[in-house]
Amino acid sequence: MGNVIIILILVAIAVVAVRNYSKNLRQGCCGSGDDVKRVRVQDKDPSHYPHTVTIGVEGMTCRNCKLRVENALNGEEGVWAEVNLEHQSALVRMKQPVSNDRLRRVITQAGYTPTTIS
Repeated sequence: MGNVIIILILVAIAVVAVRNYSKNLRQGCCGSGDDVKRVRVQDKDPSHYPHTVTIGVEGMTCRNCKLRVENALNGEEGVWAEVNLEHQSALVRMKQPVSNDRLRRVITQAGYTPTTIS
Protein backbone atom coordinates (compact mmCIF):
# COMPACT_ATOMS: atom_id res chain seq x y z
CA MET A 1 0.00 0.00 0.00
CA GLY A 2 2.88 2.38 0.79
CA ASN A 3 4.38 1.84 -2.66
CA VAL A 4 1.08 2.76 -4.33
CA ILE A 5 0.90 6.04 -2.42
CA ILE A 6 4.48 6.92 -3.37
CA ILE A 7 3.79 6.12 -7.02
CA LEU A 8 0.63 8.28 -6.99
CA ILE A 9 2.59 11.19 -5.50
CA LEU A 10 5.31 10.84 -8.16
CA VAL A 11 2.68 10.72 -10.93
CA ALA A 12 1.02 13.87 -9.53
CA ILE A 13 4.38 15.68 -9.46
CA ALA A 14 5.10 14.60 -13.03
CA VAL A 15 1.68 15.84 -14.22
CA VAL A 16 2.21 19.25 -12.60
CA ALA A 17 5.71 19.50 -14.09
CA VAL A 18 4.50 18.67 -17.61
CA ARG A 19 1.63 21.17 -17.34
CA ASN A 20 3.98 23.96 -16.21
CA TYR A 21 6.48 23.14 -18.96
CA SER A 22 3.81 23.19 -21.67
CA LYS A 23 2.48 26.50 -20.29
CA ASN A 24 5.98 28.00 -20.53
CA LEU A 25 6.28 26.80 -24.13
CA ARG A 26 3.00 28.49 -25.05
CA GLN A 27 3.32 31.68 -23.04
CA GLY A 28 7.01 32.26 -22.43
CA CYS A 29 8.90 31.96 -19.19
CA CYS A 30 7.26 35.02 -17.71
CA GLY A 31 3.88 33.33 -17.66
CA SER A 32 2.42 36.18 -19.63
CA GLY A 33 -0.73 35.00 -21.38
CA ASP A 34 -0.61 38.00 -23.70
CA ASP A 35 2.27 39.21 -25.76
CA VAL A 36 3.91 42.24 -24.24
CA LYS A 37 3.08 45.32 -26.29
CA ARG A 38 6.13 47.22 -27.49
CA VAL A 39 6.68 50.85 -26.47
CA ARG A 40 7.59 52.47 -29.77
CA VAL A 41 10.33 55.09 -29.95
CA GLN A 42 9.37 57.80 -32.40
CA ASP A 43 12.88 59.12 -33.10
CA LYS A 44 15.17 56.33 -34.29
CA ASP A 45 17.94 58.47 -35.70
CA PRO A 46 21.10 57.43 -33.82
CA SER A 47 22.68 60.84 -34.48
CA HIS A 48 20.06 62.40 -32.17
CA TYR A 49 21.32 60.31 -29.25
CA PRO A 50 24.86 61.46 -28.39
CA HIS A 51 25.03 59.55 -25.08
CA THR A 52 25.28 55.76 -25.14
CA VAL A 53 25.80 53.05 -22.53
CA THR A 54 25.64 49.28 -22.57
CA ILE A 55 24.06 47.66 -19.53
CA GLY A 56 24.30 44.00 -18.61
CA VAL A 57 20.91 42.63 -17.57
CA GLU A 58 20.43 39.34 -15.73
CA GLY A 59 17.20 37.40 -15.55
CA MET A 60 15.98 37.72 -19.13
CA THR A 61 15.12 34.39 -20.72
CA CYS A 62 12.54 35.04 -23.44
CA ARG A 63 11.09 37.56 -25.88
CA ASN A 64 8.68 38.89 -23.25
CA CYS A 65 11.58 39.56 -20.86
CA LYS A 66 13.41 41.43 -23.62
CA LEU A 67 10.37 43.57 -24.37
CA ARG A 68 9.76 44.35 -20.70
CA VAL A 69 13.30 45.71 -20.31
CA GLU A 70 13.11 47.66 -23.58
CA ASN A 71 9.71 49.10 -22.66
CA ALA A 72 10.89 50.18 -19.23
CA LEU A 73 13.90 51.98 -20.66
CA ASN A 74 12.06 53.38 -23.69
CA GLY A 75 9.45 54.80 -21.32
CA GLU A 76 12.06 57.26 -20.09
CA GLU A 77 12.10 60.64 -21.81
CA GLY A 78 14.76 60.87 -24.56
CA VAL A 79 15.84 57.22 -24.28
CA TRP A 80 16.01 54.59 -27.02
CA ALA A 81 17.00 51.12 -25.82
CA GLU A 82 17.60 47.91 -27.73
CA VAL A 83 18.02 44.67 -25.79
CA ASN A 84 20.16 41.78 -26.97
CA LEU A 85 18.74 38.67 -25.32
CA GLU A 86 21.65 36.47 -26.41
CA HIS A 87 24.25 38.76 -24.81
CA GLN A 88 22.01 39.64 -21.84
CA SER A 89 22.58 43.34 -22.44
CA ALA A 90 20.83 46.56 -23.38
CA LEU A 91 22.23 49.26 -25.64
CA VAL A 92 20.80 52.50 -24.27
CA ARG A 93 20.95 55.66 -26.37
CA MET A 94 20.11 58.96 -24.67
CA LYS A 95 19.49 62.47 -25.93
CA GLN A 96 20.49 63.86 -22.53
CA PRO A 97 22.61 62.01 -19.96
CA VAL A 98 20.63 59.80 -17.59
CA SER A 99 22.39 58.73 -14.41
CA ASN A 100 23.53 55.15 -14.08
CA ASP A 101 21.56 54.92 -10.84
CA ARG A 102 18.37 55.93 -12.65
CA LEU A 103 18.95 53.34 -15.39
CA ARG A 104 19.60 50.67 -12.75
CA ARG A 105 16.37 51.61 -10.94
CA VAL A 106 14.33 51.40 -14.15
CA ILE A 107 15.65 47.91 -14.92
CA THR A 108 15.19 46.76 -11.33
CA GLN A 109 11.60 48.05 -11.27
CA ALA A 110 10.95 46.03 -14.42
CA GLY A 111 11.97 42.93 -12.44
CA TYR A 112 15.48 42.31 -13.73
CA THR A 113 19.00 42.73 -12.38
CA PRO A 114 21.33 45.30 -13.95
CA THR A 115 24.98 44.29 -13.84
CA THR A 116 27.76 46.19 -15.58
CA ILE A 117 27.33 49.59 -17.18
CA SER A 118 29.90 50.67 -19.75
